[in-house]
Amino acid sequence: MQARINNFIQEYSGGQVILKLWGLLILLSLLVAVISETYVLAGLPLLVLVIFIAVVDFKKLFFLLLALIPLSTEVNLPGGFGTDIPTEPLMLGLMLVLILWAIRHYKLMNFTSVFHPLFLLLMLHIGWIYASTISSDLFFVSFKYALSKTWYLFAFFFFSLLVFQKVKDFQKAFWCIFIPLILTILITLIRHAAIGFSFEFVHTVFHPFHRNHVSYSALLSLFFPILVMALSWYSQNSWRWWILILAIPVFLIGIYFAYTRAGYIALLIAAASFWIIKYKMIRIALLGALIVGILGVTYFINDNKYLDYAPNYDTTVSHTEFDNLLEATYKGEDISTMERVYRWIAGFNMVGENPILGVGPGNFINFYKAYTVTSFKTYVSDNEDRSGIHSYYLMTAVEQGLTGLIIFLLLCAGQLIIGERVYHQTKEPIQKSIIMAVLLCSIVIHSFQIINDMLETDKMGPFFFISLAIIINVDLQNKVNRHNSNQAKAQKDS
Repeated sequence: MQARINNFIQEYSGGQVILKLWGLLILLSLLVAVISETYVLAGLPLLVLVIFIAVVDFKKLFFLLLALIPLSTEVNLPGGFGTDIPTEPLMLGLMLVLILWAIRHYKLMNFTSVFHPLFLLLMLHIGWIYASTISSDLFFVSFKYALSKTWYLFAFFFFSLLVFQKVKDFQKAFWCIFIPLILTILITLIRHAAIGFSFEFVHTVFHPFHRNHVSYSALLSLFFPILVMALSWYSQNSWRWWILILAIPVFLIGIYFAYTRAGYIALLIAAASFWIIKYKMIRIALLGALIVGILGVTYFINDNKYLDYAPNYDTTVSHTEFDNLLEATYKGEDISTMERVYRWIAGFNMVGENPILGVGPGNFINFYKAYTVTSFKTYVSDNEDRSGIHSYYLMTAVEQGLTGLIIFLLLCAGQLIIGERVYHQTKEPIQKSIIMAVLLCSIVIHSFQIINDMLETDKMGPFFFISLAIIINVDLQNKVNRHNSNQAKAQKDS
């Protein structure tokens, strides 16, 4: 098919006929859209272009999807649902393209990755989402959640397994994301500067690229380790190297003026994790984090100790200055922090009632108010924007049961433990830096999930799946290299 299309283009004067037809389609689409006042028809040429690219080389669609991540916008739909435009429709299209390609070319596919531990853990995680969907208290809501998770899986995990075979593939993906991302940072900083970098009105400068300052900070923070590690890919004083050097302070300024505490903490954790991975201490770090988590939960639930920390309804308010917010946080007088606690308590109560299967994926928001404790109520507890529990790990326990949480934690731990091993086994310097980059990116993601639930957003979720795929691919390549090296050594010895 691709050869026939290429011959067709060459035969007709370098594609002039196609360009003329393309121009005619654009004019007709605009004319029909204006006359019928159905303006969505104006997007028909873009749809045709996407289909054409999918036929010629569908991998280009994957890189287009990556480039659109920093530019996408959230759109609310009737019935209380929402989607990300244009990324989520493109994810769905890529899933269908990949399924059709796999059916046609299944003999060319390499199924080695299917037996990799991370692949198996991820499939177990997705499988449990569907299992808890079947028993869900609101099946339709959970099924929609499971479907959304599925096209994320296809678009970013399966496609990444297929695409990221060489260093140059990852470098190309880096620039596809970096260029639009740095542009959105500059636009945001210019807008923010116009209002004096106000903390009170910071939420006004992110539209249409981000829902709020947390989403903005999360994307910048998770990409920052990749940016820093990318310096080692290019020779010093080359033009690409200088672009990256100049971009580092821009990212740091963007992260600072996002005024997001989770972003600052996540970057500090990532910086420490660099040395933890270097010295092969990731298992100790994970065990320490698990012990601290268990002791913390035990302390607060023992004899209902958490009730001693109930906020004062009259003094727990929003703050217009960032310094005041930091002070209020450790005093328990910040409304966003205490609202999180309000929902976390409800979440723990829900886990106690549905410990195995949970209430079903996507259902926390529909049931949690019956499990809240009034003494922790804040001014925003009516939750008009229907935001979630603000802790992905607790949300997983609530919606998928403790079984789902254990599976997800095993996946996260496996990603870091196997990733550390792959990093130390990798010999090629750039490939080694890529593994470190995706590991630190993953650590930022995991850190954010402690007090946020953003893994299902297109600003964070794609990087989680891409990181898993890259670790699997490099691990399998290392095994092939070791096998070839051992064979060569054996032949030399004989």
